[in-house]
Amino acid sequence: MYRIMLADDEGIVTDSLKFIIEKEFGDMCLVQSAKTGRGAIELAETFSPDIIIMDIMMPGINGIEAMKEIRRTNSKVVLIVMSAYDKFDYAQESIALDVLEYITKPMEKTKIVAILRKAMTIIDGQRMQRTNDLIIKEKLEIVVPIIESGFIYNVLFQEKFYEDIESYKSILDIKDEQGFMIAFVCGDKLEGSHLTNAVGSSVKLQQHYNEIRDEFKKTFNCLVGTIMANKIAVLVPTEKEKMDLDERISIIDKANDMARVLMVKTNQQIRIGIGSIKPMMELRTSYNEALKALTMTTENVIHVEDLPIGLEYESNYPRELEKQLFDEIREGNSEKVAVSSNAYFDWMLQNPSTGIMDMRLKILEFVLWAEKIAYNSGGMKYVFDSRADYLPQIMATEDHEELRRWFLEKMAAATRNVTEKKAEKSTRTIAVAKEYILKNYNNDISLDDVSREVNISPYYFSKLFKDETGEGFVEYLTNLRIEKAKELLSGTSYSMKEICQMVGYTDPNYFSRIFKKNVGVTPTEFKENMA
Repeated sequence: MYRIMLADDEGIVTDSLKFIIEKEFGDMCLVQSAKTGRGAIELAETFSPDIIIMDIMMPGINGIEAMKEIRRTNSKVVLIVMSAYDKFDYAQESIALDVLEYITKPMEKTKIVAILRKAMTIIDGQRMQRTNDLIIKEKLEIVVPIIESGFIYNVLFQEKFYEDIESYKSILDIKDEQGFMIAFVCGDKLEGSHLTNAVGSSVKLQQHYNEIRDEFKKTFNCLVGTIMANKIAVLVPTEKEKMDLDERISIIDKANDMARVLMVKTNQQIRIGIGSIKPMMELRTSYNEALKALTMTTENVIHVEDLPIGLEYESNYPRELEKQLFDEIREGNSEKVAVSSNAYFDWMLQNPSTGIMDMRLKILEFVLWAEKIAYNSGGMKYVFDSRADYLPQIMATEDHEELRRWFLEKMAAATRNVTEKKAEKSTRTIAVAKEYILKNYNNDISLDDVSREVNISPYYFSKLFKDETGEGFVEYLTNLRIEKAKELLSGTSYSMKEICQMVGYTDPNYFSRIFKKNVGVTPTEFKENMA
């Protein structure tokens, strides 16, 4: 149905238009009319017309001014202007108001009907657009929480998500490079600094998840994660790199108000921990801070920066360089580690307060830390007394450049071990697997059999095998069997059935099909060609 408002001070005009509309369009249209500019404005507010046909020369407020006022509250209405005068000034103002048509009286029926059909087409398009927008919005209401949860999952649990982070930010329209995490925790009651009945509370939390999510969205410009036991992780992006006291107080106040509302809605005890601002790649640290803050106090809402926890650095310490250096070691990037290690050593040399003993201690600390990364990555085997000579070596060194060389060598060795030793281990694993396959290819062996031999799950072994050999397990085994079959066919007098069994196949027909698929001819044809 289309709502049409007629505005003219001449009753005969509105009656005529109404007659034409009802005769031509029947029940498709609901028509109401006004006789003054003010009356038109008031009727538009209550009637919410889709189409307005208005005379310019209205008593009191003229038609142009009335349409301007109506446009403020109904931007989608289709305006049609009519007048007994063909005035250029009025026509110009009508264009400014995005009027569909400017028509002069007396009006022809065919023209009125044509203009109304044109207006109805516009209204239909608007309604279709609105429907599509609502469908998209409805879908987003389902999809966005999933994407938000995926982003937070990556933040908390993925070691590396450099490529993913930009995709998430783009989809979620996040412009900020940093943020802080909130840990939302619920339970039956507080015992010490912990809430009891995590399992039962997680069930209740699930029932109220949408309410909790809505409250967070109303309170903060944030991303809300899924339920993890009795906890929900929330990410608040921010353009700021540090939070001052007033901002911290404001956030705590908002969180306290929200906690009071949600305690009533969920009938649960609620605690909220707030971490410090971190770059997107370090938000896991912010979340751990939020959880740690909750264990340090019994407050319902606590910000980590209000507590005496966390590591602080002197103002000129190259904290980012240190972090960068150990990230590069974890990545096994030897070239970058060499550059960063040199840069750090240069900083120690240039720092007036750094003495030779300070340098020795820091070098030893860094080398032990780097080797621990290598141990944890599987790149090195831990031997208790393997570093017994480290301290005597650096204590005996007085020359700065000699210290630098020792430092760079150890850091480079640890970095190489992160990647090379793991690669060697993988290579050894595949070598053992190949040896097992070579000894047993003539039996009915499977991927599971081989993976058990090297003590690796079939899923990971399959990936590792293909990465190392360039072939899947089945492909590799088949190629080996075919090569062995070719050797037997060309150099022995065994029968086809015997050769089939000797290379691990029980069905001669299947063996023949596999052989032809790989070689291009049947085993018999191959033997004849070799004769």
